[in-house]
This record gives sequence, structure tokens and C-alpha cells, in this order.
Amino acid sequence: MNVIDHLQWRYATKAFDSSKLISDEKLQVLTEAFNLTATSYGLQPIKLVVFSDKTLQTQLIPDTMNQKQIAEASHVLVFCIETAIDEDYVVEYFNRVHDIRHTPKSILKPFQDFLISDFEKKPQALIEDWATNQAYLAMGNILTVCALEGIDSCPMEGFKSDRYDEVLGLKKRGLKSVLLLPIGYRADDDMFADFKKVRKPLKDSIITL
Repeated sequence: MNVIDHLQWRYATKAFDSSKLISDEKLQVLTEAFNLTATSYGLQPIKLVVFSDKTLQTQLIPDTMNQKQIAEASHVLVFCIETAIDEDYVVEYFNRVHDIRHTPKSILKPFQDFLISDFEKKPQALIEDWATNQAYLAMGNILTVCALEGIDSCPMEGFKSDRYDEVLGLKKRGLKSVLLLPIGYRADDDMFADFKKVRKPLKDSIITL
């Protein structure tokens, strides 16, 4: 299949076959794709939590608006944001640029100083909104990679973030959950798999100037 065929095949899976598990090899593809996602300034203010503990998945159903996909999925991906984008975080990024690209620190410093100053001026709520936007970029990327790899998925915003943070111990890691993506393989009896996609005609969604 070409890319468009894969995207036509993809849908928000309503029922997973819990007996079919994602292989370690495919999971590695997804995690590397997450790490390669474009983010603002390249700062990567996001982390991905991956778990496949069925007891834990079942426990979290009530905190996920009773969406059973959480328990049925092979794995659950939790997209999280870093809550502390401060001077240390920015300096660490530029040290990484220096180590990998060997760019002189004298060249990097003006941009480094700008970002430190810029984030110091922003209220925490605005920083977290910015970081959450990066998580959406990552989810979009992973949704496409899942389709290309023949992996089913169901993007979710409807869940109790504070409960996930508590159960998964995210706060102590400086993280906050913002999006969920259960992944696996569709159940044979998921009637939604055969539904036609409902999308606007291209002429109504694309403007060519």
C-alpha cells in the first residue's frame, strides 16, 4: 500500500484484540519515531510513557471515561509534557547541540540566552500550553507511523490527567500527562473498522494560492 492507502486504513479503533501484542521491534519503531518528532526550538519538552500491564490498564478504565480500549490494547502510550522548562533545561539542550554538532558555544550562546530569558518571562500556564502543542505534534506523527506499520490506535483526550499522573508517578518525574494512545490490533468484531471515512472533499479543505 502507498501512504494514502495506509491512512485510509487507519481509524480510531473502538475494540482491540487483547490476544494480539505489539512486537518489541515495532514498539522500537514507534519510540524512535516519537523521539524524531519535530518540536518548537528542538527543545523536546515531551516524554512518552509506555506500559502494558493489564492490571494497571484495567484499573485506569474509570479514569478514561470508561473507554475499554485502554484495557484491551496491547500497549498504552501516554504523551506527557515537562513541567519545568527553565534555565537548566535550556542549557542542557544547547550542551547537547554542542556535543553532537560540535557547534562552538560562542555561536550558540546568543540563542541560548534568548530562550532562557523568553521562558523566564512566560507564566507557567503558557509554558504548559506550548509544551502540550508539541505533544499533539508527536501524536500526529505516531498516528501516521502506526498506520504505516499496520498498528491500530485510538487517540484520546478524554481522561483524568491528575489520576494518571498519580497512578503512574509522573509528578515526581516532573511530568504531566496530556494525551493517550492505546495501540494494538483491531478486534474482528469491531464494526467501526469497515465504516467509510467521513471527510470534506479536498476542494473544501485545501486552498491553493
